[in-house]
Amino acid sequence: MAKISEKLSQKTFQSGEYLFQAAEKKDTLFIVHKGKVRLFQVSESGKEQLIRILGPGDFVGEQRLFNPGQAQNNFAQAMTKTEICLIHQKDFEEVLKEHPQISLEILAEMAKRLSQSENQTTSITTTSATNRLIFHLVELIEDPNNPTPIVTLSMSKKDIASYLGTTPETISRKFKELEDAGLIKQLSNQKIKILDVDELLLYE
Repeated sequence: MAKISEKLSQKTFQSGEYLFQAAEKKDTLFIVHKGKVRLFQVSESGKEQLIRILGPGDFVGEQRLFNPGQAQNNFAQAMTKTEICLIHQKDFEEVLKEHPQISLEILAEMAKRLSQSENQTTSITTTSATNRLIFHLVELIEDPNNPTPIVTLSMSKKDIASYLGTTPETISRKFKELEDAGLIKQLSNQKIKILDVDELLLYE
């Protein structure tokens, strides 16, 4: 991404402000410099489905660069005061001509996201809310050799519920259920101590 820095412009978004909304046609790549952005979809019934949380170094909008004029099908909303670097499609094409390797890197990232999206969809349709929460907590473990790790939630419990395809009330009940079972301890709103990783994975 350093290779395209000279083509970038920068814009600051306040918490709650949208980078873009569904149906908009913006042939722009958005790169998070500082802050956090939530990427989500809204169903016809009005239910939100969180896709991912973007942090510094993450980007979104790459599909419109390869398909100019295609409308957005997601919403991107700043979660905090967020600094975004932007590059427009025409400038991006010039960069690709000089540095074609960048397109391969972006395609690799797109393939990774597609795989994650497919796994998320499969999980929502085939596993219980309890198991989805357990798998989410385990994915947050940074040291796999620590039998009692402390994980930091990267999003609010409301957003976790949206990401896992359930309701905030259900997620709150599942956290309490796992705590009552002696598998986790909620140290704060963002810090969760897993008391036994193996037992947590076996819990049903």
